[in-house]
Amino acid sequence: MRGLVLYLFIVVSWVSADEIVIKPHAIPGPCSVAQWKKDWPGCEWEDGVKEGHLSVVARGDGKAFRVDYARGQIGPENCGVGWRFPIGKAEVAQLTYTVRFGDDFDWVKGGKLPGLSGGPSNVSGGRPADGTNGFSARLMWRRDGRGEAYVYHKNQKGDYGDSFAFPEDFRFPTVAPIRVRMRVEMNEPGRKNGKLYVWIAMGEPMTEQLVVSRTNMEWRSVDAFAIDSLYFETFHGGSDKTWAPSRPCWAEFSGVKVATDP
Repeated sequence: MRGLVLYLFIVVSWVSADEIVIKPHAIPGPCSVAQWKKDWPGCEWEDGVKEGHLSVVARGDGKAFRVDYARGQIGPENCGVGWRFPIGKAEVAQLTYTVRFGDDFDWVKGGKLPGLSGGPSNVSGGRPADGTNGFSARLMWRRDGRGEAYVYHKNQKGDYGDSFAFPEDFRFPTVAPIRVRMRVEMNEPGRKNGKLYVWIAMGEPMTEQLVVSRTNMEWRSVDAFAIDSLYFETFHGGSDKTWAPSRPCWAEFSGVKVATDP
């Protein structure tokens, strides 16, 4: 166990006992699976890294993870990337990251952005949550840069996640940095008292706006699971290729950190 803790300290910055900061350590260029494992230790699977969709880029303020979205493709393996990074078990967690969309980003019908998840199963992609198998709370961009929270939870309406739209006038910009802050609080089993908050900060100077506030979430019906993963997944889609980008495009991610019980 001591060796494991030391290993994690080397590749992931532990700001405090309950905060994890993830930074690229490789020199700028394509990110191999071996390097990905060093930056994201403990993940059981990955999509899109071995296919060459992940790289490290140098920015004026440091390094960032760049994800390339393949023209004509959908899903994390063929279009972007995806994995679940373990963060330990927590009743409350807050995820923060900065995303920057390329200047010619193709929004099409929509796509996924990172969030938080928990439970023994990967509830996404049409595998619904039932209160015992887990939950997921990610973000999505939509047509013309609109935004929403995309959530798999016990009371979802169908096989696919429920959408909680950002304000009607919201649009993700291109080129400019966007800071995302998501907070999830688990419910007590049998009660609809879980919470989901999303804040977006952007502009010059950056101004934070609360875009999603849900205080009646029922993430689970048992206490066997809680928040346990940073769900780093981003791709175009959607269930068919009408969601696929018509041209190659990219986004950069930096400032990735998770605080548990903040």
